[in-house]
Amino acid sequence: MARYTGPSCRLCRYLGEKLMLKGERCLTPKCSLEKRNAPPGKHSTRRGRKISDRGLQLREKQKARFSYGVLERQFRKFFAEAARTSGATGENLFTLLERRLDNVVYRLGFADSRAQARQIVRHGHIVINSRKVDIPSYLVKAGDLVQWREASTKTEYYQKLTQSIKGRTTPNWLSLDEEKVTGRVLSLPGKEDIETKFDGKAIVEYYSK
Repeated sequence: MARYTGPSCRLCRYLGEKLMLKGERCLTPKCSLEKRNAPPGKHSTRRGRKISDRGLQLREKQKARFSYGVLERQFRKFFAEAARTSGATGENLFTLLERRLDNVVYRLGFADSRAQARQIVRHGHIVINSRKVDIPSYLVKAGDLVQWREASTKTEYYQKLTQSIKGRTTPNWLSLDEEKVTGRVLSLPGKEDIETKFDGKAIVEYYSK
């Protein structure tokens, strides 16, 4: 499946804000936005130029897309599905994005970033209800049990995770068993469960034109 393979920090610099694409590293002085808060490009400078309404809508769409690691074509599919579902389209969109398996693995603390979580899923380390699932875009459902594949519990990464995951905070719609390193989907996520705040209305307006 296609995915963005360029520098993650370039996306944060493009938007001028932290998207936490590298996990805890983004909170340290090593964050490139701390070192060089300027758009990508050799001659780029910030001039305080006023952004049009269309530009603000595009910015919100790109911020959501970059944060969840979704390319434009797939993001459009999620939007179309959200528009077909009853309720507010913006809220439906983020509910779908939060339900992605790579996001759930990240939210449970099994990975430091969504990119790392996507790699864990693609390598077949995760099972849902005792069935291996290696599709990052798989949508979890309420009641699903998220576990590590038995063979994967013997890896060095997993052994370190059993220690680092202790005390990890998870969203209200997920539960984490620190001893067994398993998670369960208690309910579908709501807008209050979204860690990074996005302007769903702006995204809806962007695709409505």
